[in-house]
Amino acid sequence: MKKIVFYIVFMVFSSQIFAQNHLDTLVQSALKSNEGLKQQRFLLEKNIHALAEAKGLFMPSVNWLTSYTAAAGGRRISLPVGDLMNPVYSTLNQITQSNRFPQIQNVSEQFFPNNFYDARFKVQQALINAEIHYNRKIKNGQVDLQKIEIELYQKELTKEVKTAYFRYLQASQAVKIYQNATQLLDENKRINESLVRNDMATPSVLIKIQGEREKLNAQILQAQNQERNALAYLNFLLNQPYETAVRVDSSFLKNLSQMPEIQGLGVEKREEIQKLKMVKTLQTHFLAMQKAAYLPKLGASLDLGSQGFNWQFNNQTRYVLLGVSLEVPIFNGFRNQSKIRQAQADLSATEAQTAQIQNQLQIQIQIAENNYQTAWQVYQSYQKQVEAYQRDYQDVMKRYRQGQAMMIEVFEARNNLTTAQVQQSISLSDIWIKKTELERVK
Repeated sequence: MKKIVFYIVFMVFSSQIFAQNHLDTLVQSALKSNEGLKQQRFLLEKNIHALAEAKGLFMPSVNWLTSYTAAAGGRRISLPVGDLMNPVYSTLNQITQSNRFPQIQNVSEQFFPNNFYDARFKVQQALINAEIHYNRKIKNGQVDLQKIEIELYQKELTKEVKTAYFRYLQASQAVKIYQNATQLLDENKRINESLVRNDMATPSVLIKIQGEREKLNAQILQAQNQERNALAYLNFLLNQPYETAVRVDSSFLKNLSQMPEIQGLGVEKREEIQKLKMVKTLQTHFLAMQKAAYLPKLGASLDLGSQGFNWQFNNQTRYVLLGVSLEVPIFNGFRNQSKIRQAQADLSATEAQTAQIQNQLQIQIQIAENNYQTAWQVYQSYQKQVEAYQRDYQDVMKRYRQGQAMMIEVFEARNNLTTAQVQQSISLSDIWIKKTELERVK
């Protein structure tokens, strides 16, 4: 006896684990292939590259700069060196009785350099700049913020996939219930055909049965349409063709003897609160960066190059130039003060929003708990109704075979049973949906 009990418990437990693993597989598939989540990951990649760019501002920049100038015309400068020196040279030649001092011409040079080049490596390095320091903090915070966005999107996507899956199970079960009701109606038809043949019932009863059959067919068509729509939405979340078959796991459709357990993290660990905290941190860094605009900036530069005419390169053309720059803000039309006030206002607004969101999340949890409790109570009520209507239908059919009940009573009993079974199926799926919603908000 103990072995039998153990086997039954093991099978029930195993089926629940298998069902949960199947649902987890669907969730993991959505997390890997969902296009919306891919977009969020691309945004994270973008923010990571932006952080690398901000870190690069702390490193020196090296550029190769080259210029070449060819000129003709323009202003000129005349130097009368010939007029000044030639008389002196003539006198010296007479004294020395030689031609050691030749005559020279006056010089006329244009201002624009012709056939002149300047090629150099320019190295620049920021030594003191508070703005790039806070800019790096902001970019790093944006990376963390996008990670929270991805976690938030993953949680929402998980909830949507589970909800869509349970709605698909709900629609599939409704189709089966109506099809089972059709079988009951076919059995009624078989019985009444026998009664008509034996002159124990009028042929009109078969017409009424056919009318009930058409009514069930319409309900089946509606249920099948809901099933297709639920499957299409589930496949949309899974990023696969809309008509792709998804296995129906009957383990979630078994009657429950107790409420499924709920596990949660609490409001403070919700992604929405973490996101607002990160936004507040970013706004604090942005405020500090605006205040840092009043601080001086110190930088250095180094030029290693060569410049000269006719592409000459020698000790006379090569040069080294070292420079240090200091920028001290004095006045800019109160623009920095306005930016500081804007940043302070944004920070205050985020603090107020955080308090509001915390209250909303608390209410959200309370509503989700109430809905979950109500779903469980409704399910228990429909479960009792199904049991009662099953007994009523069996009793009516027994009396009808004995000629003690009318066909309209059979129809009413069958309708009551089918409606109760559909409502029970809906309420059972609703328990899993409300459980998913409660897990998301806790």
